Order: sequence, then C-alpha cells, then structure tokens
Amino acid sequence: MTDVSDKRQRNNGAIVLMCLTFVVGMTAMSFAAVPLYRIFCQVTGYNGTAQRVEQYSNVVLDQTVKVTFDANVAPGLDWEFTPEQKSVSPKIGETVQVMFHARNKSSEPVRGQAIFNVTPLQAGAYFNKVECFCFTETVLQPGETLEMPVVFFVDPAFADAEETRDIRVLTLSYTFFEHEKPVAAVKAVAEPS
Repeated sequence: MTDVSDKRQRNNGAIVLMCLTFVVGMTAMSFAAVPLYRIFCQVTGYNGTAQRVEQYSNVVLDQTVKVTFDANVAPGLDWEFTPEQKSVSPKIGETVQVMFHARNKSSEPVRGQAIFNVTPLQAGAYFNKVECFCFTETVLQPGETLEMPVVFFVDPAFADAEETRDIRVLTLSYTFFEHEKPVAAVKAVAEPS
C-alpha cells in the first residue's frame, strides 16, 4: 500500500513541477515578447519600423521622395520636441542628415527614449537609418536644449518594389517617452563625480 501512495506522491510532485515549469516559462516568454517583437520589426521593417544600417547607400537615383517629420511627446514627459524642418525631398539612395530639438521644460533631470516608425507601413523596410538619437536614451537637465541628428537614406530598391511603387511621401514619426528609471538614478548619471 505504501508503494502505491509513494508512487502517487511522486506523480503528484512531477505534475506540480511541470505546472511550475510551465508558469515560469510562460512568464519568461511574456517578458521576452516585447524585445523580441522589436528586434523582429527592426530586422524586417514590419509595422513601419525603419532599418538600422552601418553604411551609406552607394547608389543614388534621379527620382526623389518627400520625407516629412512628426515629433511627439508622450503624456507625463515635460519636454518640447520638434523637427528643425517639416520635410526634405532627397533623391532615393541619397544620404541625408536632419536635426530634431528637445528641451526639458521641467525642474528635474529627465531620461527619455524615442520610439519611431515610418508610414506608409510598407515603406519601413526601405527606410534606412545610419545614425539616430532614438538608438540610445537621452538625458536632459532642467531647461537643457539638445540638438539631435538623424542620418538616413531611402533604399534604391524602394523605387522598384511593387508595394511602394505609388508612394511619393514618407513620414518619419517619433514619440519620446519618459524612461522608467527613478529620478535619483538620472541625477547620479547626469552629475559628474
């Protein structure tokens, strides 16, 4: 009889262990989902995510495309954020640098992070960023204004792709969010030792 009860206890223990493993695994997957989705979007251009590249285009076409800029600040972030110019019309494949300005209107140092996308969404796979303030976090001291460059080009394949053939205007949109680190940590990073 003790053999049967020992066997049941081992089976129950194995079931409890499997359930706990499943719960821990699902929790880990839920935390990994956002970063994995972001990486997927950056690699594929899915959902209007621009591509991050290390080199400039070596092919420049005679055809131009208008690129407009949209700058937003999420609720709760007391910053002013604007593009230096509303639009540019580079040749496809031409590397362009544009500037954005951010100003901390609060009385505290604040850490922000910009997210971005390109519309129409099917154009994201052809929008290549070489340099962007959105690749890193930005810390602004009280009243500080920062000039931030974006260096990009539209891939020459954009002109021949079926899904982008009729697109003449792209919009690069940014939204700055306050980073989640406590203000004390921002002060420690911002102040020299």
